[in-house]
Amino acid sequence: MTRDRLEIRKLRVVAPVGLLDVERASPQPLEIDIDVEVDLSEAGASDDERFMVSYAVVTERAAEIALSSHHDLLESLATEIGTATLSLSTTIEAVEVTVTKLRPPIALDIGTVGVRRRIVAP
Repeated sequence: MTRDRLEIRKLRVVAPVGLLDVERASPQPLEIDIDVEVDLSEAGASDDERFMVSYAVVTERAAEIALSSHHDLLESLATEIGTATLSLSTTIEAVEVTVTKLRPPIALDIGTVGVRRRIVAP
C-alpha cells in the first residue's frame, strides 16, 4: 500500500442534502475534501501526465455528484463520490472523502458537522 496521496481540499458546493424539511426545501453549502491513495512514483520520476490521476477530473466528478440529486445522508454522498473516484483509474488504491455541512440546521452553537468515509479498491 502506498503512502502517496492526491489531496483536494475545500471544494465548495451548494447542494441538496439532508433529512429535515428545511434541508429538503433548499440546497445548503457543503465543503468536500478528497484524498486519493495512489502510487505517484512514476508520475514524479517521469513528469509525464500519463501516470497521474487528474485532480481536475476528480473535482469535477465530485461536484457533479453532489449537485445532481438530493442525498438524505452525508454518508451516502461521501460513498458515491469515493466509489466514483475509485472507478477513474485502476491504480487508485483507496479514496477518503470528507463532506462537511458548513451551516448545519442545529439549534446549538456549532460550527460544522460532517462525515469521513474511506473506500478501498477491491
